[in-house]
Amino acid sequence: MDPTLAAQMSEAVAEKVLRYRRDTAGWKICREGNGVSVSWRPSVEFPGNLYRGEGIVYGTPEEVWDCVKPAVGGLRVKWDENVTGFEIIQSITDTLCVSRTSTPSAAMKLISPRDFVDLVLVKRYEDGTISSNATHVEHPLCPPKPGFVRGFNHPCGCFCEPLPGEPTKTNLVTFFHTDLSGYLPQNVVDSFFPRSMTRFYANLQKAVKQFHE
Repeated sequence: MDPTLAAQMSEAVAEKVLRYRRDTAGWKICREGNGVSVSWRPSVEFPGNLYRGEGIVYGTPEEVWDCVKPAVGGLRVKWDENVTGFEIIQSITDTLCVSRTSTPSAAMKLISPRDFVDLVLVKRYEDGTISSNATHVEHPLCPPKPGFVRGFNHPCGCFCEPLPGEPTKTNLVTFFHTDLSGYLPQNVVDSFFPRSMTRFYANLQKAVKQFHE
């Protein structure tokens, strides 16, 4: 992928994801519990929903980021039940890459294994927030693979935000914006994301404790 195009595209995605973070209008809560809130609103990118998760994770922003960051051989595949593989297709800079993520079957196998090819940008903000920002791309080195349905992530990402006066806690805000493709009943998709996002937070908290105590 052309580096200049990738840089422009990724910055536009990061701006969009930051707008999601700042925009408080139109969100409807669909799941709450254990300190985690999941809400949604209709996507303007595809005929589906944009999901927003927010919760406090016990761990510094760096520790939480270490568990969620997109990295080959990283911790994410060790604890996230929705990630079975992660590889870098093209490394563009030390904060920008094209990646392929594979996911297992889900929802009692109603959702078959998926893979996603994304342009991913890591940003650090002055207040100490670390964010990942991603969107789907096509890449000649990663055509569709047998055994996987190619899904599409629309602008999405997460923010590991420091909490003032609470250096050992992180406010984690996540945005899932995924077209799973295939012929899935909408009610299967609508029930899958809020449930899996809640588990994401619970499993992440266990991972931070396991890998950083």
